Amino acid sequence: MVFARHSGLSGLTRPEDEEARRRDDVSVFPLAVPLIAGPGAIASTILLTGEAQGRWAEQLVVLAMLALVLGCTLLALLGAGRIVSFFGVTGVNVVTRVLGIVLAALAAQYILDGLHGSAVAEALSR
Repeated sequence: MVFARHSGLSGLTRPEDEEARRRDDVSVFPLAVPLIAGPGAIASTILLTGEAQGRWAEQLVVLAMLALVLGCTLLALLGAGRIVSFFGVTGVNVVTRVLGIVLAALAAQYILDGLHGSAVAEALSR
């Protein structure tokens, strides 16, 4: 096995190799779905809708903002090639890191908001 890999031999015949290339790969995973509708997006929608419970106008605003964000995401995905060519590799890395910091700040705020009304907050305030 080591010698075959080192020498470039794959161990497959040409028809087997062509069949392997044509066959659907079961290891492919849609990466955009967890990023667009991941736990953070779902939790945000639930929290905002829960705060607006019983007030239809506020719930419609949450729904409108959700549609706006999905529209912006669609535009970003469709224009991803242009965005990458505009920013370049370094620019994309910088934007990724800055958005990671923003995401960490939002996560910390969600944790603090969750602890605010809990017994833990009351125990710490004494």
